[in-house]
Amino acid sequence: MILIGQYDSPFVRRVGIALTLYDLPFEHRPWSVFGDADRLAQVNPLIRVPTLVLVDGFALTDSHMILDHLDSLVPDPLFPRTEPARHRVLKVAALGTGLADKAVSLFYERRLHGTVSEVWEARCRRQIGGVLAALEVDRATRPGPWWFDSLTHADIAVACALRFATEALPGLPDPTATPNLHAACARLEQTAAFQAISQPFTAPA
Repeated sequence: MILIGQYDSPFVRRVGIALTLYDLPFEHRPWSVFGDADRLAQVNPLIRVPTLVLVDGFALTDSHMILDHLDSLVPDPLFPRTEPARHRVLKVAALGTGLADKAVSLFYERRLHGTVSEVWEARCRRQIGGVLAALEVDRATRPGPWWFDSLTHADIAVACALRFATEALPGLPDPTATPNLHAACARLEQTAAFQAISQPFTAPA
């Protein structure tokens, strides 16, 4: 398999971490949606990452779709197969990816527009703040090392999103306002898989 995209993307990174934890061999091609748009378009016409090219050449897009496929290849997937555990993990993971999505939106609003939309910035900041607050309240009720009984895609999605938001939007995620969330993610960042699948955020030229 070939994973396309840079690890400073929270969406690419969550896939790379899952592949690593699952011990599934893959080649990493750190293509940029800006600098490598033409060759990426040949694989994925949306010109988006992550893109995962399977051994038969079939290309999967969207991190959730990719993880759903990877989960089908292993006996103990990081999204539980049974309810109610499944939808509980899915909810936290969706909040994590939603946080990442809003952080990306706010970053590009600031980066690409000469005049930033105050309405859009305020909306993104409100959404980001609301998600961080909700995640902090939930995480504070869970004293263990994981969000649930074991490591899941929820832990990974939230940690990747928080890392991205912290680096792309300095000062917006306030560690003093979400100490439990930041502590849990900091512990994950010290694990082997997170260390292996890591790249400091670099703003596109």
